[in-house]
Amino acid sequence: MLGVLISDPRPLRLRDVGEHPRSFGFPEGHPPMRSFLGVPVIVRGQAWGNLYLGDKTDGTEFTEADQEAAVILADWAGLAIDNARLYEYSEHRRQQLERAVRGLEATRDIVVAIGSAAGPERVLELIAKRGRALIDARAILIMLRSGTDLVVAASAGYAADVNGHRLPIANSMSGHVLERKRPERIADVKARLRIAPAELGVPDAHTALLAPMVHRGVGTGVLAAFDRGEDGAPFTAADEQLMQTFAASAANAVAIARSVEADRLRSSMAAADAERRHWARELHDDTLQIFGGLRVLLSGVLRRADTTRYEQAIREAVEVTEQGIEGLRAIIVDLRPAALDEIGLKPAIEALLERRSDSSLVIEPQLDLPDQRLGERALDPELETTVYRLVQEALTNVVKHAHASVVRVAVTADAKRVTIDVQDNGTGFDVEHRSEGFGLAGMRERAYLTGGTLEIDSSKHGTRLRVTLPARYASPSTERSSGEQAAS
Repeated sequence: MLGVLISDPRPLRLRDVGEHPRSFGFPEGHPPMRSFLGVPVIVRGQAWGNLYLGDKTDGTEFTEADQEAAVILADWAGLAIDNARLYEYSEHRRQQLERAVRGLEATRDIVVAIGSAAGPERVLELIAKRGRALIDARAILIMLRSGTDLVVAASAGYAADVNGHRLPIANSMSGHVLERKRPERIADVKARLRIAPAELGVPDAHTALLAPMVHRGVGTGVLAAFDRGEDGAPFTAADEQLMQTFAASAANAVAIARSVEADRLRSSMAAADAERRHWARELHDDTLQIFGGLRVLLSGVLRRADTTRYEQAIREAVEVTEQGIEGLRAIIVDLRPAALDEIGLKPAIEALLERRSDSSLVIEPQLDLPDQRLGERALDPELETTVYRLVQEALTNVVKHAHASVVRVAVTADAKRVTIDVQDNGTGFDVEHRSEGFGLAGMRERAYLTGGTLEIDSSKHGTRLRVTLPARYASPSTERSSGEQAAS
């Protein structure tokens, strides 16, 4: 009888339900019923179900008015069901959109971290934290491929510190996920993980979700999440899909971070080699030549055995030796001036500008820096060294290559930043094609490692170099330490 209301969705009233040809009795446990009133429940034009009543309490038959009332109730039921379905669908879509937004935010944060020169460790830490929040996991591990093993590189949540722990790719569920490049949901960690959860720092884990990190078709690692939510519920298919997408982004991020780190190391090594070559040339062209000439002078006097020339030779040797000492002293000052450690950055730069200034080059200084001689708080010692060497290298370029007559050197510091601005009226150069030949690789590396930026603008009317560095000031203990060293 109930099927009739679906196949022929119209109201049906019966005095005796047993007399209808489609009646086949009642299911087990159904109460006795003789009179019958049934109406279909319509949802968006389709019969979704039915509403039926049996045996009025006063023993009379169902009337037309009863039927109208039942139809109205069925219509309200249809509306309620339709609204519930729409709400369920909209709620599902809302959750999907929220997950998508969280995924985009997590990816954005990782990209920003890479762009801000964060190292691989910081990127891995960020991936772990964002991945855990993304699927509401209690703990998450990042395991990266290293030869035939997976190595725990980062973790977040309640997982113990197991960074550096290794597990074999062969005969492990994590390795299986890595080799197949397909995610895996695990409802019973102890039975299926093939490794004791305590070895991964999650001894109380019950469920897990493993997702491969794949970059350019190669499995580079595995994201392992444990226990969803506060009650440690199993992960869902939606969690799996979201985690798989995030793992792909994480793999790309790790690859980029590693590439950036490798480029930075190569650049640093190249800058160090260039600086060593520079000082080797300085020693060879000046000091070594002086002492080589001294050797020839003394050897000539000894070969002639002319005692009358000994005194003259000694005087010449003393003069040449003094020249060599002055040359070495100049190189030592350029390498690390004592004033930088003893009385601070400002006097050290003032002395540098004075040494480089001569009749052919006028230097116009503008120094707004902390002055330790006045008791002002000094910049961080490492930052002071960076600022000094950047000014030094910029002036070296002007003296050797710019053919300038005037150079303006401005160095300022405030609470947030230190700015170096060196501008000359020289001939200029092609920044794009010749910059690395002028020691700029080392300058870029110094600025980069300090978290700053370096900009160069050059034309036939001159060159302007501008460096901006984040300001860091020395702590009182550091200043006392520097002062004590200077006093001693």
